[in-house]
Formats: sequence, structure tokens, C-alpha cells
Amino acid sequence: MGREQHGLALVPDRTRPGGRTLLAAGVPQSYVDLTDPTYLHFEYVRRIAAAIDVSAPAGVPLRTLHLGGGALTLPRYLCATRPDSPQVVVERDPAVVELVTRELPAPPATVSVRVADARAAVAAEPAGGFDLVVADVYQAARMPAHVGTVEFVREVARVLRPDGVYLVNLTDLPPLVFSRVQAATLRTVFAEVCLIGGRRMLGGRRYGNLVLAAYHRPGRLPLERLAARVARDPEPGGLRHGTDLTGFIAGARPARDPGN
Repeated sequence: MGREQHGLALVPDRTRPGGRTLLAAGVPQSYVDLTDPTYLHFEYVRRIAAAIDVSAPAGVPLRTLHLGGGALTLPRYLCATRPDSPQVVVERDPAVVELVTRELPAPPATVSVRVADARAAVAAEPAGGFDLVVADVYQAARMPAHVGTVEFVREVARVLRPDGVYLVNLTDLPPLVFSRVQAATLRTVFAEVCLIGGRRMLGGRRYGNLVLAAYHRPGRLPLERLAARVARDPEPGGLRHGTDLTGFIAGARPARDPGN
């Protein structure tokens, strides 16, 4: 077993020698393969990676802001697939940072890790500084309300370059009320939004993860390539986009800060 600290543990994977699972109170939070950082164990992480891969030419470095660090799965993936990508990782829990720093190999020097609140970290960044923002911010298995509002999403949009991409991990259960609200929230700010997930998840038939992808420019999303990539996944999935997404979020009100 991995060494435990504040309810955290890094547990070796008996089926993959380099595999490690970060647990918080016994619940898997992230997985990293230290010998093959391109191996992505969790379905939703593969969907985020798919959106990244099709949104920029292969190998091109992307200046990236990660909100939520875990075991640095996606920062390590980007280092392997897009070397020299400058990356900033914001993790709110210093115990996670301390455990991962002590127990796992350090990522390349292009990755910097900060202990901070995600919203405060975004507000402190200059405009147009990032090609990619990835949000995987959870506390006690729930996304904190202050990182799911129109006002926060506007701050994310501000720090993205015109061709930038915002990717958000969501956890939800039928009838996907939270996902509808979050999709409506992103649509208030971004010109193009897509919901990515497994077929049963998109149909509202199970609990699990979905991914939202948002772009400043309409037509920026390589829809056919993303759909093909998601369909080839070991757990095949699909997309909700355009009029299909409009129907999905019908009646959902965007989330706003209190008083707005």
C-alpha cells in the first residue's frame, strides 16, 4: 500500500508496474503510469486528452493552466505528447502536493505547481496567457460552487487566447441536472460548447463523468475528428453539440455568483 497522509494514499497497481492510484478517503482521485505517461486509466481523462489532441496540431506545445492537480496525470501526458509545453498546476490541497512531490518522480521543469484556490489563481493571471485551461476541481466529490458560475467562466475566457480551449470535468447522476446547468453556464460565455461522454452517461442512465469543451470561436471545434476519437475509446462515447446540446440544456438556467 502507498503511504497515507491526511486520508491520502498512493497505491501501486498490481497489473501495471508503473501504475499508481491517488486515493482520498479510499476514493480514487487520479491515476498515473510512471513508465508510460500516455496511458490514461480513467475514461474522463481520455476524453479530455482526446479534445486536447484534436484541438491543436500534434506535438505543438500548449501553454496550459490546470485547475486541480492530483497526481499530475494530464501535465505528464502533455509533457510526453507536447514537449516544452509551459504548464501551471493549481492544487488547493497542500497535502496532495506534498505527497505527490515526495512519492512520485518530479515532472519536467516546464511544469510549475502552486497551492492556491482555483478561482483566485485564475483572477491573478494576465489576459490571453493560455492556450488551454483544464478544470478538475472537486472537494468531497463535488465541484465547489464558486468555480461553476458565469462570473468564473468569464475569468477563464479572459485568460485564454482567441483560439484557446476550456475543458471541464463534471461528475453527475441522472437526470444530469448539474451537467445541463454547467453547459448552459459555459454557453453564456463561449461561442461553441460541446458535451463529451459515454453513451449511457449522455443518455442520463448512470452516475459518472462528463467533459465540457468550450471555444471562443464558432467552428473552432474539429467535431468530426473528436467524434471519431471518442467513438474509438475502449469505452465508446459520443457528443452533444449544436442543436442537440440546445435541446439537452433547454430550461436550464446558468449558474451565477450570489447576488447576480
